[in-house]
Amino acid sequence: MDGIDPVQPSLNSSYVPTALGNHNVSDDEENEDQSPSASLLPKHSSVPLAVRYSPEDSYCLVYIIFFLMGIGSLLPWNFFITAKHYWLYKLSNNTHHSGGEEERSDLSDYFESYLAIASTVPSVLCLILNYVLVNRLSSNVRILWSLFVILLVFVVTTVLVKVDVSDCRMEFFAGTLACVAVVSGASNLFSGSVFGISGHFPMRISQALISGQAMGGTLSAVASIVDLAVAEDVTDSALAYFLTADVFILLCIFTYLLLPKLAYSRHYMLAAASTSPGGNSEGGAATGTGNGVSAPPLQRILRKTWVLGLSVFYVFCVSIMVFPAVSSGIQSVNKDSGSIWTTTYFVPLTSFLLYNVADFCGRQATAWLQVPGPTSQVLPILVVCRSAMIPLFMFCNYQPRDHLHTVLFAHDVYPVIFNCLLGLTNGYLGTLPMIYGPKVVPRELAEATGVVMSFFLTLGLAVGSAFSALIVHSI
Repeated sequence: MDGIDPVQPSLNSSYVPTALGNHNVSDDEENEDQSPSASLLPKHSSVPLAVRYSPEDSYCLVYIIFFLMGIGSLLPWNFFITAKHYWLYKLSNNTHHSGGEEERSDLSDYFESYLAIASTVPSVLCLILNYVLVNRLSSNVRILWSLFVILLVFVVTTVLVKVDVSDCRMEFFAGTLACVAVVSGASNLFSGSVFGISGHFPMRISQALISGQAMGGTLSAVASIVDLAVAEDVTDSALAYFLTADVFILLCIFTYLLLPKLAYSRHYMLAAASTSPGGNSEGGAATGTGNGVSAPPLQRILRKTWVLGLSVFYVFCVSIMVFPAVSSGIQSVNKDSGSIWTTTYFVPLTSFLLYNVADFCGRQATAWLQVPGPTSQVLPILVVCRSAMIPLFMFCNYQPRDHLHTVLFAHDVYPVIFNCLLGLTNGYLGTLPMIYGPKVVPRELAEATGVVMSFFLTLGLAVGSAFSALIVHSI
């Protein structure tokens, strides 16, 4: 795996191989030209040094805002896939009785696979669009419009919770997939734009964004479990569940509008605007609108980041192959005992909650430990080794089994271990190349590189989701 550029990629001044703390003069700005605002000042400026260095991130507000943006970027996907009991109820053959056992149907059996495909294919197209627009359309416009579209789709989904669809399940199924396609495209346009902006900040901000994405999954899993425990009716539980998502999307809109008002973020956004091809932009936009500005140089970016991009691609490709389509179908071997643990809470806890908590821990670990480095050959080797997770999940107690009848891991502890391992490696090995990518290119290409890395991630999800459907049908 020695496909790294023969010339070692020079890390831009935002990269420091250890976690960055919250201090007035950050490690990535200690050299003469490393403050983003330095390019705005004469080389021998008599301005005091304190002015040339970045202001303090007071109360870690910028870190928290990007953390919330990370939660919001994957919140739509997580809220759709985690509401498994609700979709089973809506797509079953006896939705007239909310308290009854759902009867098996093709729609409910393969819903997660269809959901994964519907969410990832349009996401790839939207990220290509995002790359084309990165120098043509303000990040403010891309981010805010994406959030408003996500909010609109979730409001529609919330309203449909209380609508009886027992006589039009196929239409509801198609409409749901259409909503997933729209909201996934919008959320990827949002996440790609936000991650591109974070490339102009120190690495701690990129890490906050990626950790927030994992926390989004954890929060959705917790919300699902709480709703199951509190609400007596499936629709009441789903109503509270999706209303939670509506409120959080509104919170994301509010906090993003707050971002340019903070001195710390304005400092880096101003520097980004001065170095971007689109020129200066007002307010919080990190890129200019730039009439007639061409797309960023893709070949130049890929020459520096293609190994990191392929690593991101394969990490998320393997993860989506088994989560959630396979992992959420693994049932307790003691399900026939009738206990509430094995019938109601086993899948939400072992599949969704444990995976997302482990994923969050893996992403958060990159704040303190960043090995292997961006030029190491060990990173892609570790990524390829995750292929072993696929057969491990296939031979757990996945039900129903129509073709592959052998169950090698016939104990409830196995899916617990495998989900934790899948989430931990996904978080750590997926985060490292994502935060390395924008730091191994010149500063003016940081945002475009962030979009490219997001494209590799989403492409991995799209390819993996197609294979997940084949895996589910083969079992």
